[in-house]
Amino acid sequence: MSNVAAIIWFDLKRFWASPLRILFGLTQPLLYLFVLGAALRSGTYAEVSGYQAYIFPGVVGLSLMFTATSAAIGIVHDRQTGLLNALLVSPLGRIEIAAGKIGAGAVVAWAQSLLLLPFSPAIGIGLTAPRLMLLLCAMAFAALTFSALGLALALPFRSVIVFPVVSNTLLLPMFFLSGGLYPLDLAPQWIRFAAAYDPAAYGVDLMRGVLTTQFSIAPAQSVAALAVCLIAAGWIVARRLSRRDV
Repeated sequence: MSNVAAIIWFDLKRFWASPLRILFGLTQPLLYLFVLGAALRSGTYAEVSGYQAYIFPGVVGLSLMFTATSAAIGIVHDRQTGLLNALLVSPLGRIEIAAGKIGAGAVVAWAQSLLLLPFSPAIGIGLTAPRLMLLLCAMAFAALTFSALGLALALPFRSVIVFPVVSNTLLLPMFFLSGGLYPLDLAPQWIRFAAAYDPAAYGVDLMRGVLTTQFSIAPAQSVAALAVCLIAAGWIVARRLSRRDV
């Protein structure tokens, strides 16, 4: 565990060393929350204290996904600088390296998304202590899943220029299919079908259910789906790190 914690701590220091990255990481979620949300709050989706309150869990999910994937770019950079090879020739086990990198991305995404919570009272969301604790747990679980998926996607790439283009191409559809901006119950059948295979849909619904006590997907099903994605992606990361051509 100490080796895993050391990897997480190293990546966290890199994250906190870039305050502009933290600041600009808030820009996109806040634009969705206060600009898009304000423009569309008179629509039919205003179910809980207005449309902005309704999309808040989706905005948190957006922040978690994009920050976790942005953190995954670090492993592509580590390959270019030789740091990844240094880790691989060290006495650390491949599972420890995989767990450390997944945990680091998750902590970075979770910490970045925490900065959105102080804005919740401005849109009519009251966070009691029990509800806050459940939300933090749901965010942490989703962050682990998104971090593992981001690393599984990042490891085949050797260019920090190509990977962001590919990841954004995949992340935006994941977000728009997640139900973060609209109820999946009102969406066309093909969108509901696609959302069933979207990990973000389960994470967003879990966080929304914690805030509203209204789940579109059974909580146990959401937890199971995220757990399956986390285990599968974690296995891919560990297996990929074990290959000699890394």
